[in-house]
Amino acid sequence: LPARGGVRLQVTVGAPDDTGHRSFTVSSRAEDAPAEEPWTRHADGVLASGAPRPSFALTAWPPQGAEAVRTEELYAALADGGLRYGPVFQGLTAAWRRGDELFVEVRLDESAAADAQAYGLHPALLDAALHALGLDGLGDGDGQGRLPFAWSGVSLYASGASALRVRLVPRGADGVRMEVADPAGAPVAAVDSLVLRAVSAEQMRSARAAYHESLFRVEWTGLPAGAGAGAPTGGRWAVLGADVVGLAGAGAEVVAYADLTALSEAVASGAAVPEYVFVTPATEGGDGVPGAVRQATAGALGLAQAWLAEERFAASRLVFLTLGDGEPVRDPAQSAVWGLVRTAQAENPDRFVLLDIDGQDASLTALPAALATDEEQLAVRAGAVSVPRLARVPVAEETAAGGAFGAAGTVLVTGASGSLGGLVARHLVAERGVRHLLL
Repeated sequence: LPARGGVRLQVTVGAPDDTGHRSFTVSSRAEDAPAEEPWTRHADGVLASGAPRPSFALTAWPPQGAEAVRTEELYAALADGGLRYGPVFQGLTAAWRRGDELFVEVRLDESAAADAQAYGLHPALLDAALHALGLDGLGDGDGQGRLPFAWSGVSLYASGASALRVRLVPRGADGVRMEVADPAGAPVAAVDSLVLRAVSAEQMRSARAAYHESLFRVEWTGLPAGAGAGAPTGGRWAVLGADVVGLAGAGAEVVAYADLTALSEAVASGAAVPEYVFVTPATEGGDGVPGAVRQATAGALGLAQAWLAEERFAASRLVFLTLGDGEPVRDPAQSAVWGLVRTAQAENPDRFVLLDIDGQDASLTALPAALATDEEQLAVRAGAVSVPRLARVPVAEETAAGGAFGAAGTVLVTGASGSLGGLVARHLVAERGVRHLLL
């Protein structure tokens, strides 16, 4: 369970088969999880009606020849192994051992006892009966807890109990048989075989959720089929400078201009105002990557400022076009332009578009529909259109990668000169395993 918020529980029961048995599954996910997050399956099994007659009674209590076992330190020991139980679940009150048999008493506290009648067998009461498996002699002795894994032959004879007597008998290498009775010794439930599996504290932590609650990354997601469908293939487009992808292949009327000044003069002389104006940032500087980044960002900034100053283009959109063939925008200079224009988009909605395209004919054909979606960032590959979306980082992926950041990599923290930056840096080192920081 999360520290805050709730968990949705899903129980699915199938149709009866030829023998009257029904399959079932039990799954959960966080109540605020997005619709695309998968459900975590916790259990599946088979249901049947008509429990066999009980073959036991626990009327003699404690059983003759049984020796008392200390239980005072049980919950502290379980907590050290990563299994921390709240007050309602700390229901084991006494235990005795006779050979390889274990006899325990469990009882609900006052806050939960009133609800016992609402259950066939109160979950906190059943869980407390299993806590005895953590007592000396029944645990693994390796600092790990043991949790239920597979239940077989579960029968319920009575309901509503708020206290129980339980007999546990080893069955096989990793299992036990359970006989459950009420305080008078009358049968309540039985389990032919319960198989247990060892679990560490680290496994408990990593199993809390499939995704991190507040760790996000950008993922490029394909737009649904038909998005932007119906957009006209024609239209008035302009390109500033070189047309690197052959925009005429998109079916629009494309007119080339040397720069924004030339386009403005043409419009002032009576030319139609284009719906979209395309420009490919210059990314070749005189001194390698740093020079290319400076040239590209300086050019993009000047163009964006001039574009916003031209009122006649208020209903048009300036499209910064980059050419790629793999993941969107890997070139450092182009990436810098995207970062700069994202800021301009936040300050001036509906005025700029970022477009990365592979130049294939299918992608050019898909361009009018892609632009018609009004998405501000687009990548087109072989005619398929993708857009960036925030997505939560899977826990399993971080674990497999050795952490979200990776101990061998370097993390850049900007604005880290103040107290908040220092706290972030210390958190990355202490909690995320980061070993190389640039501040």
